[in-house]
Amino acid sequence: MPVVVVESPAKAKTINKYLGDNFTVLASYGHVRDLPPKNGSVDTDNDFEMLWEVDSGSKKHMKAIADALKLDNELILATDPDREGEAISWHLQEALTLRKSIKKDTPVSRVVFNAITKSAVTEAMKNPRQVDMPLVEAYLARRALDYLVGFNLSPVLWRKLPGAKSAGRVQSVTLRIICEREMEIEAFRPREFWSVKAIVTTPSGQEFEVRLTELAGKKLEKFDLGDVTKAEMAVQAVSSRDLKVASVEAKPASRNPSAPFMTSTLQQEASRKFGMGARQTMSTAQRLYEAGHITYMRTDGIDMAPEAVQMARDAIADRYGDKYVPSAPRVYKNKAKNAQEAHECIRPTEMSKDADALKLMDGDQRKLYDLIWKRTLACQMESARLERTTVDVSSADQQVMLRATGQVVLFDGFLKIYEEGRDDVADDDEKRLPQISQGDVLSKASAARYQADFEKAQGAPADGDVLDASDKGTERSSGMQRKSGALLAENSAVIGGQHFTQPPPRYTEATLVKRMEELGIGRPSTYASIVTTIQDRGYVRREGQRLIPEDKGRLVTAFLENYFKRYIGYDFTADLEDQLDKVSAGEAEYKKVLDRFWRDFSAAIAETSELRITEVLEKINDVLAPHLFPATEDGSDPRLCPNCGVGRLSMRTARSGGAFIGCSSYPECRYTRPFGPPNPEAEASAIPPEGKLLGEDNGDEIRVFKGRFGPYAQRGEVTEENKKPPRQSVPKEWPPEELDLERALMLLSLPREIGPHPEDGIMVWANIGRYGPYLKHAPSTSDRGGTNANLEGLDEVFTVGMNRAVQLLAEKVASRGKRGVAAAPLRELGEHPDAGGPVNVMKGKYGPYVKWDKINATIPDTIEPEEITLSQAVVLIEERAEKSGKKKPAPKKKPAAKKPAAKKPAAKKATTAKKPAAKKATPAKKPAAPKEA
Repeated sequence: MPVVVVESPAKAKTINKYLGDNFTVLASYGHVRDLPPKNGSVDTDNDFEMLWEVDSGSKKHMKAIADALKLDNELILATDPDREGEAISWHLQEALTLRKSIKKDTPVSRVVFNAITKSAVTEAMKNPRQVDMPLVEAYLARRALDYLVGFNLSPVLWRKLPGAKSAGRVQSVTLRIICEREMEIEAFRPREFWSVKAIVTTPSGQEFEVRLTELAGKKLEKFDLGDVTKAEMAVQAVSSRDLKVASVEAKPASRNPSAPFMTSTLQQEASRKFGMGARQTMSTAQRLYEAGHITYMRTDGIDMAPEAVQMARDAIADRYGDKYVPSAPRVYKNKAKNAQEAHECIRPTEMSKDADALKLMDGDQRKLYDLIWKRTLACQMESARLERTTVDVSSADQQVMLRATGQVVLFDGFLKIYEEGRDDVADDDEKRLPQISQGDVLSKASAARYQADFEKAQGAPADGDVLDASDKGTERSSGMQRKSGALLAENSAVIGGQHFTQPPPRYTEATLVKRMEELGIGRPSTYASIVTTIQDRGYVRREGQRLIPEDKGRLVTAFLENYFKRYIGYDFTADLEDQLDKVSAGEAEYKKVLDRFWRDFSAAIAETSELRITEVLEKINDVLAPHLFPATEDGSDPRLCPNCGVGRLSMRTARSGGAFIGCSSYPECRYTRPFGPPNPEAEASAIPPEGKLLGEDNGDEIRVFKGRFGPYAQRGEVTEENKKPPRQSVPKEWPPEELDLERALMLLSLPREIGPHPEDGIMVWANIGRYGPYLKHAPSTSDRGGTNANLEGLDEVFTVGMNRAVQLLAEKVASRGKRGVAAAPLRELGEHPDAGGPVNVMKGKYGPYVKWDKINATIPDTIEPEEITLSQAVVLIEERAEKSGKKKPAPKKKPAAKKPAAKKPAAKKATTAKKPAAKKATPAKKPAAPKEA
C-alpha cells in the first residue's frame, strides 16, 4: 500500500475514506522542520545555506511515516496546493531521505487537489508530478528573509529600545499602517457644517423628506453653511416659502453581484458580518475544507472551474427559477501576480447543498459555509434591476431648491440571497418615494409633530447661548427654536442639523487586510498570522472590531521609521513580494534576491551599533512629539515641566523596560507621567516608575510600585543595609491606582497570625499567595510542609477566626483522599470536530482554560469564558498543541474499538475446538503486530 502523507489527521481521515484500504494515509501535523532560533541558522557567508531541525513534536510523526515506508516502498506527498504545502512536501522528502527512509528505488510523487472530494482526490492520484522547486525556492527565500530580519533586527530593538519585543519583515510594515492611521486621527481637527431638511406632504397626504441643495440661486457646497447663523438664515428661507415639485426624473439602473470569495475578501466579509477575526475565519475554513465541504481557502484566484459554474447555474434554476439564471455564465478574473492565482475561488464543492443539507453542528462552520454558499451562487445570478428617482422641489422665486432621492428594486436578482457588507455606512439613497408628479404643490408638515424628536436632539445648549430656564434648554427667537446642534422652525417641519467632519476610522481586521492587499503586502497564507502576531506581541490591541496601536507599538514604529525606514516602506515591501513571486514563477534566482537584500540590510544594522540610547530616545521624542506633547490651549511650551517649570519633558525608560515621560531636571525634580499624551485624571492616579507615595507609617514611606510580576506595596526604601524591604503583592481585586495607605498597611501586615491550632499548638496563618488567599498550618509561613487551605474571599484573610480556620483545614485534610475525582467543567462545548473527544472550559489556578484530551490551552483576556465557542476553543487547542509538541494525539476511542473486534473470532474458535483455536491463534497475531506499529 503506497504511503500518502497530508498535513492534518482530519484531512487524512477524509482522504482515507475516498482511497480505501489500498493506501496508508498519515498526517505530518503541519511543518516537520524549521530553522532553529539561534545564530547561524541562515549562513550568510556560505551562500545562505540553511540549517534545518526536525521539531521535537514532529519526530513521532516522522517515525510513523518512516515505519510505514518499511512496509511499502512508495511515497505520495498530498499536502496543500500552495507554497506552504509544497514546502511541507519538500521538507518531508528531504528529512526522510536524510534518515534513509527514502531509498534510491523509492518512488516519490506529489499530487495536489483543490477540494477534498472523491472525484478530485482520485483524479489527482492519476496525475502525479514532482515537487515544484520554484515554489519551494520562493518559500526558502521568504523563510530566510523573515529569519534574517527578525534575528538581526530584534536584538537592535532590545538594546536600543527597552521594552520592545521583536520586529518582523511584514509585521512591522503592517504595524506602521495602523500607527499612521492613529496619527491621522490625532492630527485631525473637526470642521463644523450644517444641513437643512424639510418634511413635506404630497397632495395625496404622503410625507417624504427633502434636503436643501441650492440657496439664493447658488448650489450649496458642504461647508457653505458653516455656522449656526447661516443655518438659521437657510431654515428661515425654506420655512417662509411655498414649495412645489420642479421635476421628477426616474432612471433605470442595475447592480451586478460581487465576485466569489478569495482569501482576503472572505476574511473581510466574515469580519463585517460575524465579527470573526482573520485567524478564526481561516481556522473555520480549514475545517470546512478538510471535511470536503469547500475548495482550498488560501487563494488569490476568483475564477471558477467550468463544471462548478454549471453546477451553480443548475442549483440557481432548481431553487429560484430560470429567470434568476443569466443567459451566459459570468466570468471573473483578477490581476494577482503570484503563483497562487492558479487556484480557484473559495466555493462549495457541491452547489446544491446549503448549510441545512450538510447538517453542520458547529456554529462558526455553519455561518461561514452559508456565507460562502450564498456568495458563490449569487456571483452566477442575474443582476438586480433598479429604478432610481430624483425629485427636485423649489420655491416660486427659485431662491431655494431641495432634493429627494429614492430607489425601487424592480427585480431582485442576486439580492434575493446575498448582498455584500460595507465597511463604512454610505448615504441612505434607498428610500422609497411616494407617487408624485411635476407641478404638485407640497405642504410642509407641522413642526409640532417633530417637537419631541427635536427636544431629544443633542441635549446641551451651545457654547455662548443664554437660554431661559423655563424653555428647558431651548431658545426661541425669530420664529425658530434653537438647541445645541439643532434648529426647528416654529411654523413648519424645517430642521437644521449641526455636523462635524469625522476623522478616518481605525482599521478593523477586515479593512486592514484590504489595505494590505491594496499595497501588495503579504499573501493569502500570511494575512491571518500577520494580524494575529502584532496583537500577540502587545503592539496592537483590539477594542470591539477596531485595532488600536499600543504605545510600545508606536515606539517600535517610530524607531524603525528613523533607522530602518527603507525596510518598512510600502513600496520596498511590495517590490520584495513581487521579486519573490518571480522566484515562484521560475523567473528569478532566490539566492540572488537574498544577496541583494542582505548586502544593504546588514549595512543598516551595522550603522546602528554606535547609537546611544539617549540619542534614540531623543529622536523618538521629536517624532512622537505631536502625540506625546500636543499643543496647549494657551500656546505655552507643551514640553515644559509642569512641576518645576524649568526642566523639559522627554521620554525615559525604566528598569522594568517600560517607557514613561519624565523631567530633565531629575533627580531635583521627580515629575513623571505615563507614556502617551497628558491625561490629568490618569496622572493623578497613575503609578510612576519610582512608586506612588501613599503616606508614612512609623517613619517609613509606604509606596505602591508596578513590578515585573504585578503591583506591590513596599515599606521604606531599598538601601545598602536594607536591600529587601518588606513587600506584599497587591491582589487583583484591588486596583493598584486606588490603593490607599490603610489598605497598603493591611497588606504589609501579612502573613497574619490567627493563633495556635487547638489540637497541636502549631501556628495557623492567613496570607495571600500566588493563587489567592489561603490558610497555612505550619510553624512558619516559609515552612514547605504543613497544610494549606484556600479561603473563599480576600476579606477573609483579615477577618477569619480560629473556628473557621480549623474547619477549613480539616476539610482540606479530608479531601486529600478524593484527588482522583475529576474536576467538573465550567462549560461543555461539545465534541472536537476533527478527532472527537469532549472540549470543555475548566477552572484553573491561572484562570479559565479549555481542555481536550491531554491538552490545556489558556483562554486569552480578549475572550470571555462564558462566550467562547467550540471553533475558538479548537484554534487555541491547536496552537497549544503545536507549541508543546503534542500535536493533537489520536482519540482514545479508536484503539478501544479495535480490541474487541480482534478478540471475537479467537473466542468463537476456542468454544468449538480448543486445540485448533490455539494453533490458529499464533499465526493470526503475527500480521497484526506491524499494523499496530
